[in-house]
Amino acid sequence: MRARLVYESDLGKALAYAIAEGLGPRATVRVVSAADAARLPEPAVDLLVVGGPTHAFGAAHTYGLARAALGARPVPAAEGEETAGVRDWLAQAAPAPLAARAAAFGTKLATTSRLPGSTAHTIGRRLRTLGYELATTPADFLVTCTPPTLLSGELRRAWHWGAHLAATV
Repeated sequence: MRARLVYESDLGKALAYAIAEGLGPRATVRVVSAADAARLPEPAVDLLVVGGPTHAFGAAHTYGLARAALGARPVPAAEGEETAGVRDWLAQAAPAPLAARAAAFGTKLATTSRLPGSTAHTIGRRLRTLGYELATTPADFLVTCTPPTLLSGELRRAWHWGAHLAATV
């Protein structure tokens, strides 16, 4: 199985690598940031996994999307500046190839875990709109606020979620 994991944020990166390890020997996995994914050609993969942080009960509004929402033309980013988040990347993503599978994950504050809103579910809805079949239910991984840190056991849970994905796809 060929898989691509697209993430936003440092915590998303840590989770993406844990999920990739969980996919294990059953998959050839490439982990890329949303900014890099926006510059790379669309992947020929069996599984696309996308994740990012939850802001204001959904996927983060990054610079490019905020400018577009205001009707402004995109401007080039400064050198070294992150140019695209998951939401931006998904907004311009190509439709899914036939019979493509995907999964979505996100980070969410532990103190808001019972509140509505989740970037994982927002990403999952967008992936379905693009024509992907979700391989499993979107997953939220919990973080603390100051400093932003994954709760104990969340990387292990991400590894198990990846192993579940490998067995499902």
